[in-house]
Amino acid sequence: MSDIFREVDEDIRREKYRRLWDRFGPMVIAAAVLIVAGTGGYRGWLYWQETKAREAGDQFLEAVSVADAGNPDQALAMLESLNDATGGYPDLARLRMAAELARTDRQAEALTQLDAFARDTSVPEPLRAVAALRAGFIAVDTETYPAVADRVERLTAADNPFRSAAREILALSAWKADDVDTARRWISAIEDDPETPGDTASRVRLLAGLIDARHGPDEQAVESADGVSQ
Repeated sequence: MSDIFREVDEDIRREKYRRLWDRFGPMVIAAAVLIVAGTGGYRGWLYWQETKAREAGDQFLEAVSVADAGNPDQALAMLESLNDATGGYPDLARLRMAAELARTDRQAEALTQLDAFARDTSVPEPLRAVAALRAGFIAVDTETYPAVADRVERLTAADNPFRSAAREILALSAWKADDVDTARRWISAIEDDPETPGDTASRVRLLAGLIDARHGPDEQAVESADGVSQ
């Protein structure tokens, strides 16, 4: 008798499974197909992205080579064609275009591009900072101290990795504007920072020497030094 009950039990279970499959089987198959298709599509998209990024990288390097060979206009056209490229190459191309414009004495165009880049919130902050610094270096020769400060002073905070370069730009701009006090203030900030790179510190010492030779030594610094020695 127990065998009969067991067989009946199994028949009932099989019937339940068959009904469940009839009801949900097509959905299970469809879901499996979608998963397989989605995975394949995603992998295909990744491969396409990698291929496009490699192509953009090759074109960027070729444009740099063309520029170094003395063909800036051709290089600029190649870089401009990377505006819609994959990956970070559009941003790198914009920075390189500005560098080429500055190198070929088109500072006003370079400044326009760099200023727009530095204000572009879609660009990663480190690249925006680099653009601001490059604009600041160009503006030292062509614009007033306030215009230079407007570009780079935000980078002078004690925790900013670009602070030494920004402070050096401001010191140089203030010196060119004959604003000795401001120039010395930025020089002191550079000299007092233990993390100032050695090459920056050397250039700033030369600038401080030029200022002292023309305007005499900083009286406050001399007094401070005398106070320490006493």
